[in-house]
Amino acid sequence: MSTLVIPESEIEILAVRAQGAGGQNVNKVSNAVHLRFDVRASSLPAAVKERLLARGDQRISTSGVIVIKAQGHRSLELNREDAIARLHELVRAAAHVPRKRRPTRPTRASKERRIQGKQIRSKVKSLRGRVRD
Repeated sequence: MSTLVIPESEIEILAVRAQGAGGQNVNKVSNAVHLRFDVRASSLPAAVKERLLARGDQRISTSGVIVIKAQGHRSLELNREDAIARLHELVRAAAHVPRKRRPTRPTRASKERRIQGKQIRSKVKSLRGRVRD
């Protein structure tokens, strides 16, 4: 499988203020990163774009833009690397072509085991009825 390369020009990175605890540093320094990547306008192969947009991922908007927020680290550089790594992982997962499912039939023995289990369960339930004289 060939490796997919996402050009830096297609990735938009904004530095924003992080949420949550961190005191004065969080309030004055923009160390969190918002990464935006437009799937439809990207140079990815059509099949990868299709699989990426078909994923039920909440980070992908209805307009086909992936938005990733990274704020786990104290430095902007580490958050930037983290966001790009997560984008690459998302694209790598979409690049993987799933194997086509071949429908199979249950074996005769498995059918018999299923029916036998149903008969046992039926017998147990029938014994729960009213006692007759």
